[in-house]
Amino acid sequence: MTSTPTHVGLVFGGKSGEHAVSIRSATTVLKGLSSGENQHRYQVTPIYIDRMGRWWGRSIAEMVLKEGQPPKETDFPTPLPDAGFRGLPDEAAEVTVWYPVLHGPNGEDGTVQGLFRLMGKPFVGADVLGSAVGMDKQAMKAAFAAANLPQVPYVCVQASDLDAETDRNALVNRIEGELGYPCFVKPANLGSSVGISKVRTKVELEDGLRQAAALDPRLVVEQGVQARELECAVLGKARLRASVVGEIRFDADWYDYDTKYTAGCSSTMIPAPLPEAISERIRTLSLLACAAVGVRGMARVDFFYDQIADQLWLNEINTLPGFTAQSMYPMLWKSSGLTLEQLVHELVTSAGE
Repeated sequence: MTSTPTHVGLVFGGKSGEHAVSIRSATTVLKGLSSGENQHRYQVTPIYIDRMGRWWGRSIAEMVLKEGQPPKETDFPTPLPDAGFRGLPDEAAEVTVWYPVLHGPNGEDGTVQGLFRLMGKPFVGADVLGSAVGMDKQAMKAAFAAANLPQVPYVCVQASDLDAETDRNALVNRIEGELGYPCFVKPANLGSSVGISKVRTKVELEDGLRQAAALDPRLVVEQGVQARELECAVLGKARLRASVVGEIRFDADWYDYDTKYTAGCSSTMIPAPLPEAISERIRTLSLLACAAVGVRGMARVDFFYDQIADQLWLNEINTLPGFTAQSMYPMLWKSSGLTLEQLVHELVTSAGE
């Protein structure tokens, strides 16, 4: 007797600077949900959120997935509804499990997760608390610090600290004294390296602070370190488990947006060439990081490792990591023994735990 397939609502796009990456991630997830045994297990209903926050049903969503890029203005029906969420498309009524593939604000920060909670529907990934804390770098770092997890030195900044010249000069002096150069200026609530600047002088620092403040009222400035960039994937709700450790290598000065998402600009080594004790430490810290911010479901946890000093720092946690062909999360699980088909099946299954 054939069981009835589960209706999965695949939500992607979003009002975020990572809109284009979300489309690419959704294409990979759809492939996994439509492969092998999954084509009998699941019936996928794609839902596209445009850059203005409007939700669109199957006709627009399938076109976007086919084209692999945001639609043109002429592709939308007229007249356009007002911007923002104005209710679910009709097809959403059949969805029993939601699968958000949204990166950055308005999707990875607990907002969509809160909507699913209000709807009373299970969903893939972290819950409201873990999503919100994991998204905001200031809150995330505070949670890591409370759990005594190792981090590079950092300074939290409010955009309002830049308004008055006296306050701005005091902030710059504090950053120079506590962190030195180079350092990284980051908006607290953006991902994929959007809005991040590597600064080496006072002029660059002030410019980086202004650029980040234009994107987010909360900023973080981190001390730059000479270190290898390592990543570990986490999966499961009732019982979290960690993948093998991978390493990102790149020729650029640092791992910025273009380096992340341009083919040939970076390479991965999975598993990373590390002493087993360091790999095991990273796996343990990955689970502790998830516990510190209340994350279940899935996450990618990033680290810095100074091989000469044998120093390991926790960098950040990503609760809706990229799922593109170049993304570490599915590649780490593939090296750990899970195919794409098996991985997305486990993620959907864990949503109901």
